[in-house]
Amino acid sequence: MDQRRPRALTALTLASLLALTACSGSGVNGTSGAAGLRDPYFPKQGNGGYDVTHYGLKLGYDPESHHLTGTAEITARATQDLSAFNLDLKGLEVSGVTVEGKAARFQRAGQELTVRPHDDLDKGETFRATVRYASTPEKITDADDAEEGWLETEDGALALGEPNGSMAWFPGNHHPSDKAAYDIEVTVPKGLKAISNGELTRETTENGRTTFSWHNAEPMASYVATVAIGAYEVKKSATKSGLPVLTAVDASQVKESAKVLAKIPEIIDWEEYNFGPYPFSSTGAIVAPEDSAGYALETQTKPVFPGAPDTETLVHELAHQWYGDSVTPETWQDMWLNEGFATYAEWLWQEDHDGDSAQETFDALYKGDYYEDEEDNDAVWDFPPAKPTDAAHISDSPVYERGAMVIHKIRQAVGDDRFYDIIQGWAAEHRHGNADTADFTAYVEKMAPDDGAREKLKVVWDEWLHGDGKPEKP
Repeated sequence: MDQRRPRALTALTLASLLALTACSGSGVNGTSGAAGLRDPYFPKQGNGGYDVTHYGLKLGYDPESHHLTGTAEITARATQDLSAFNLDLKGLEVSGVTVEGKAARFQRAGQELTVRPHDDLDKGETFRATVRYASTPEKITDADDAEEGWLETEDGALALGEPNGSMAWFPGNHHPSDKAAYDIEVTVPKGLKAISNGELTRETTENGRTTFSWHNAEPMASYVATVAIGAYEVKKSATKSGLPVLTAVDASQVKESAKVLAKIPEIIDWEEYNFGPYPFSSTGAIVAPEDSAGYALETQTKPVFPGAPDTETLVHELAHQWYGDSVTPETWQDMWLNEGFATYAEWLWQEDHDGDSAQETFDALYKGDYYEDEEDNDAVWDFPPAKPTDAAHISDSPVYERGAMVIHKIRQAVGDDRFYDIIQGWAAEHRHGNADTADFTAYVEKMAPDDGAREKLKVVWDEWLHGDGKPEKP
């Protein structure tokens, strides 16, 4: 049980009370941004009334005491008149908040940090909010029992965010529909490294501590932001086109990871051929300690792997850079657009590298021959890919395998030439943006070669994407 939550629900921190005393802003009769965006599966995630354009995070971490200090400078545009707005933040003690340089009142309730600026914000106004915070960050257990948030490792930490974890280490508008640029600065004891998204712009050491500054210019959803702290070995290379590749590997995983990570330039070249131009300014991977997490995650520009990945997993997470990171779901109900595409990327890789064809993989899943365990084969049909049962099931088999089957049915309906036009065009049309299932089906129908293909697609949507149970015909 979270021992901090009852206190947060019943009392303001001392710093909050001081802020309340110090500020006498207007806005008594103003308007507040919504606390939560009513996502179908995570209704409290995100906040209304503003759009974040940039996060500037300055973090300091001591692995021995597990103490995190942070300053988050959040630049946003008000989408309505605001006398108050909310940020998502779980745990962590807030010592002060300013908006446009003036002390702001604030209070805590659960995962909500409510901020009341000294002066009301007008619709369309760009503003800067700065939050100072500290304490031991939390590990969050999801509805499906997966662990995320700030995960302690033997010599450091690993921050993972899907779907709720990022609010454990910085305040923000933590919903995939609000993407922003990031600058993440992390200070750690000398001898350790701190790896994050984007490109390293500066590394300085002073008084026994080293600061690493990372810049991610392209829009990023907060759930694919990451920080990895520890004894990492960093290597740089490039693809044939000159795209920078940076890998950071925990000291215990260097030997086991070398061969598969050497394939990154080849995989990126292959994925560019199939999916279109790579959407970011660099790529790479983070191989964390083997027991650091129970899953790999498509953190932007550098997917995270708990231990050395196999080739198919590397292909999957790198494919997410197009499908999930660049084209990001509008809500968590659209998760299949991430996982269906990334799973199908694995099928295509196998097809192009002397493995089973995508059709053979599809047939094995339909016939129930894909998994050794009968329950695993049956689980593919538990619910429609576009409508997981609840939050605990957004990462279940129908989202991945049946989602990939939907992609394959589209390929069957439109033919190979048009299929590749569709998957490349989809990635290009929504590059660095958000899209939902309705956007996708409309786009595919628009790109279909003829009325016959459109009729086939209607069956795909009705029986494979939205339909309950196993379709009668493969």
